[in-house]
Amino acid sequence: MRVLILGSRGRLAAALAREWAARHEVTALSRDDVDVADPVALERCLALRNFDILVNGTGLTNVDACESRRDEARAVNAMAPAIMAASARNCGAGFIHFSTDYVFDGKKQEPYTEDDPPRPLGWYGQTKLDGENAVLADSPSHHVVRVSWVFGPDRPGFVDQIVQRAQETSDVSAIADKFSSPTYACDAAGWIEPLFDRSYPGGLYHACNSGSCSWQEYGEWALECARDAGMPVKTTKLRAQSLQDMKSFTAPRPVHSILSTEKLTRMTGIRPRHWREALREYYASIPPAR
Repeated sequence: MRVLILGSRGRLAAALAREWAARHEVTALSRDDVDVADPVALERCLALRNFDILVNGTGLTNVDACESRRDEARAVNAMAPAIMAASARNCGAGFIHFSTDYVFDGKKQEPYTEDDPPRPLGWYGQTKLDGENAVLADSPSHHVVRVSWVFGPDRPGFVDQIVQRAQETSDVSAIADKFSSPTYACDAAGWIEPLFDRSYPGGLYHACNSGSCSWQEYGEWALECARDAGMPVKTTKLRAQSLQDMKSFTAPRPVHSILSTEKLTRMTGIRPRHWREALREYYASIPPAR
């Protein structure tokens, strides 16, 4: 397959490009190659490319920044996916667009399924929902894949920041009352690749590792894995914080946004492994510091 990936510097897109390159002809473009917030530039770029599968890994994902940069957030998260969807449809290609657990309000205590009505709390979630709707309205063959709490080797994320802090101090904290499902970017490549087969129905899919946790649990397991991999962390325990204590947060965040992957398993036969197993493998794969 000729696969065109936009957003190649992102944590997820970079992993997809690397994992798929052994089996497909992958072209990965960054913002330096095309600014997706510029609709004319985006349309021109896509018109000049030949692809069988278009993958949108772009997004303005800083939820607080989205509150103050609303026009940019809408351009990147909602308008650009609509342009990509139309381009893929016009050339008969498949389209895979990534979205987020932040389309939900977090009030449901059980895992969210693809059939649950989205109710975003903030502008980030709203623009991502608008992007979803634009993609799905363009063609029933397009795939919208929601992920959450992505970690991987290509760009530092929450767990990497926790480990870095714990190498400097034993006093490290994390939020204990917000829950979701981590997603290992390298695993995601294997879950999503089957969707290249156009026989799989389009629509919404949730793709994340199994299990759920709080940010505190997520960080503490990362510290244990880092310690076991030989990294010199000063603690494996995190001081608990409450979401309401985070005065620097300007955007509302869903408290329980755990995603169910039963549809993904039902459609593809793939059952994602537990996030703890994936996180341990991630830290075991990091070369020791010299």
